[in-house]
Amino acid sequence: MNSGLFVSLDGPKGTGKTTLLEAVTAALRADNKKVIRLCERKSDPYRKETMALVNELARNPSRDLEWAVCERFAESRRWISRNVLTQQPLHSIILIDRWYPSDAAFRHTIPFAEILRLNLERDVRVPDLHVGVVTAPDISWARATARSRGLGGTVIRKHTEHVACTEMFEQAAADQGWVLCRNEGTIEDAVKQVVAQIQKIAG
Repeated sequence: MNSGLFVSLDGPKGTGKTTLLEAVTAALRADNKKVIRLCERKSDPYRKETMALVNELARNPSRDLEWAVCERFAESRRWISRNVLTQQPLHSIILIDRWYPSDAAFRHTIPFAEILRLNLERDVRVPDLHVGVVTAPDISWARATARSRGLGGTVIRKHTEHVACTEMFEQAAADQGWVLCRNEGTIEDAVKQVVAQIQKIAG
């Protein structure tokens, strides 16, 4: 049996996912909820090998390499689904920073419907709530490039690519019925949006 309520926060770079996740965690814990925060990147035992493939894709873009990256991420998520998510306490709220919806932003040539099918075929756990964190591309681009670590992108390096990935992500969100949180105002407003959706799902 799956443990806890599983919520993913996904979206393009610079939209404030991590900051929002931290603030949502604090708000839920202040309401005496048991919250587990996870990060796909930190939970992935195959991250080094997968990122080597991502770097190769960045140097030599091709559909075959992109599909191989999608497969590697799906395998990692299957491992996390079986070995991490199942170990979380019952009645907890599990918040994860990135899950398969993120592929809708960062994969250039593979339709998201194919990526979704790939993850489902590998028994990757489906979040109880998908939250897509978005802003206008110019806002998220400015935020990302202003960070001390910079854009930090392997796949996305140009403003035009960032605009395209934002559009792709929002289209996938509309197609899949994900909850969109427009994080363009105060963090308090964004937290209220997300917490209200979690409370709705939690019943």
